[in-house]
Amino acid sequence: MNKEKALLFTLAVIQFSHITDFMILMPLGPQLMEAFEISPSQFALLVSTYTFSAGVSGFVGAFFIDRFDRKKAILFMATGFAIGTLACSFAKTYEILLLARALTGLFGGILGALILAIIGDSIPNERRASAMGIVMASFSAASVIGVPAGLFLASLSDWHFPFLVLGILAALTIIPIWIYIPKMVGHIDKCEKNPTPIEVIQNVTRNSNQLKALLFGIIIMFSHFSIVPFISPYMVSNVGFTETQITYIYLIGGALTIFSAPMIGRLSDKYGRSRVFSIAVLGASIPIFFITNMGKVPIAVALGVTSLFFIFGSGRMIPSTAMVTSSVKPKNRGSFMSFNSASRQLTNGFAAYLAGLVIGVGTNGELINYEWVGYFAILMGFVSIYLSRRIKVVDDESFQNS
Repeated sequence: MNKEKALLFTLAVIQFSHITDFMILMPLGPQLMEAFEISPSQFALLVSTYTFSAGVSGFVGAFFIDRFDRKKAILFMATGFAIGTLACSFAKTYEILLLARALTGLFGGILGALILAIIGDSIPNERRASAMGIVMASFSAASVIGVPAGLFLASLSDWHFPFLVLGILAALTIIPIWIYIPKMVGHIDKCEKNPTPIEVIQNVTRNSNQLKALLFGIIIMFSHFSIVPFISPYMVSNVGFTETQITYIYLIGGALTIFSAPMIGRLSDKYGRSRVFSIAVLGASIPIFFITNMGKVPIAVALGVTSLFFIFGSGRMIPSTAMVTSSVKPKNRGSFMSFNSASRQLTNGFAAYLAGLVIGVGTNGELINYEWVGYFAILMGFVSIYLSRRIKVVDDESFQNS
């Protein structure tokens, strides 16, 4: 295994742990809503707490993240993330779980930004979307392996058990980080001095290209995350899935994206990221419409629709992330990606919470008004297509330190 492949594999392993921890909460929604006797809006707050916390930490991290060796930074964040996940496994009340998710998000927000910054610093621009596709295949692995395994573990005991196992797994990722991620200080060498917090903010707010990239990311998250947290509860209460059958959504959809994610990355590098992104958004709009308007249908039909959402919904993230990463020069990439991560995480939390306010519970326990959330998500998708054509790739000097 050459150095680049080892690096990408390590980042994918970290991302797998990170994403599984985040994703597992959503299919556990029916269990958590029953265990704590909470409403859809309270469950949305439980999901949002992680993203709000991650957003705040990402914003604060933007002021200092470019001052440190990327390897040391990601080691520290991965350790804190493991501690936060383990804390979730010992939560006994709704309020304590909220606090534990907030702690996990404090480290998870910067961890995600560091992964993207390392890819941007290590992989040349002409191959960056392909690299993103490889690392983002960890989303698929989290769906195929992480979520079904987590639900299985929950069935053996209760919802605490998956977080215990995930916490141990997160701690183990420290080993490949130490071995395979090289010392990375080139971004420090390119800076004449450490920028002050005010200068960091000015670097972003005075750069129209970076502002467009931030807005682009925010709109994508509104389109994606307004519907995602409620897919599992909706499928159980409205479509007729059992809690066990929810596993099939993630298993089948994730298995398909294991193949589609790298392919979309290669197509983005070959045919243009904005073009491939636009196709993916249009493709995602169709299953979004059907998911949010679905009544009782055969399970196979519902799984076909959710699988298409996995392919196109996750597919649009690959070219869009490559575009955003390439909108900033290496010396400012870490701080910008922290801002980007913060804005996306805060948007995720805000989108989920707003959706929770719109969605209600009918007389028979079914969720209502989900279709309005779907229409909003589709509209945001079309806005993101417009913005994708406004982002420019800056002159870039990629580097890798060993």
